[in-house]
Amino acid sequence: MKLLQPVTAVLVGAGQRAMIYASYAKKHPEHLRIVGVADPDTERRRLAAALYGIPESQCFDSVEALTAAPKLADAAINGTMDRLHVDTTLPLLDAGYHVLLEKPIGIHMDEIAVLREAAQRHHRIVMICHVLRYAPFYAGIRKTIASGEIGEIVNIQTAEHVSYHHMAVSFVRGKWNNEAACGSPMLLQKCCHDLDIIAWVMNGVKPVRVGSFGGLVHFRPEHAPEGAGKQCLLDCGIEATCPYSAKKHYIENDKWNFHVWDHFDLGVELTEEEKGRILKGESPYGRCVWHSDNDVVDRQSVMMEFENGATATHNMIGGAAKSYRTLHIVGTKGDIQGNLEDGYFVVRKPNTTHGLDYDERRIDCSVTNDSHGGGDLLLVEDFVQVLQGREPSLSYTALEESIYGHAIAFAAERARKENRLEAIHL
Repeated sequence: MKLLQPVTAVLVGAGQRAMIYASYAKKHPEHLRIVGVADPDTERRRLAAALYGIPESQCFDSVEALTAAPKLADAAINGTMDRLHVDTTLPLLDAGYHVLLEKPIGIHMDEIAVLREAAQRHHRIVMICHVLRYAPFYAGIRKTIASGEIGEIVNIQTAEHVSYHHMAVSFVRGKWNNEAACGSPMLLQKCCHDLDIIAWVMNGVKPVRVGSFGGLVHFRPEHAPEGAGKQCLLDCGIEATCPYSAKKHYIENDKWNFHVWDHFDLGVELTEEEKGRILKGESPYGRCVWHSDNDVVDRQSVMMEFENGATATHNMIGGAAKSYRTLHIVGTKGDIQGNLEDGYFVVRKPNTTHGLDYDERRIDCSVTNDSHGGGDLLLVEDFVQVLQGREPSLSYTALEESIYGHAIAFAAERARKENRLEAIHL
């Protein structure tokens, strides 16, 4: 039997997410090889090139420079920031690259429609990094639904509890804390995974209208505790007892290193002294969580209705003690319930036997600690196999099959800001 050749790929934006996806090439070089990189950061470009043995001639400081050169790979792994996703993917499609694109697809539906049309016109595969579809927890639930065991879906309830330390590093101090700067509201940036799961298990049934409530309530200057300063390591009188202490999170407990310290995900290590100096300087990660330039919500609830009459809700809670996702799906013949982090879900079905109300069975899943329940590299595996001509998995995140969750997010934000129900037109 003839062996399939490895897929070749270039990195466009060699950031934390792209480097995670690229790591599949380290584990499975027989299936994927990283042969180029485009990133405006000279040091990040150099480190990525050293990590994957990329020659200088295949390192570029922009996607424009990459696509002006002769095509050098089958695909691109696009890990740029949210507002750059469409603008960087369009020239890649035109230059002949298939694309694995980090979520969100784009920051408004009009540009997503342009991207979809371009992918179809160029006959390119664009897969979206909705990695939760690949987590064994969600993949197992999807297979159970597809079997017909719980009948037709009546209602879906999901919730994402964003931990206090994740909320602080990403959505109060960090890259996604300000909608004007990053381009994405929190519901799109953080919860497009959850909204995609809802749309995915509905299996093509269109969402038709949405309502939403929420806002930025807690992480505001007027809620700063007495004694709080503007920067944790410079002028804060309560740093030693504050649960949001930058010193505790980023130095003592080594949390979120890949966000806080430049090039950490490419192997650069800093001393404790260097870290302290950075946090005392202009680093946004040294700021007080009540005195930042954040404007994204810290809580939001979304209600949605589908064209077949099914309903769904999603709740995002920012600042929880523990980070976890929950899901409960009720069908006409039974229901499914579970927490991603528990590593199992239960299936219940009515039972009229005397003394019983229902039967329940537990389905265990293999969950790994990669922050997405084991889905990250399974996504890359599916992308590689599709490019090699194999059948996609049930989790397949093709662009055209990944739009509904985004449509829900955009409509929900309009509904929240304008205090009304919002129709979805697809």
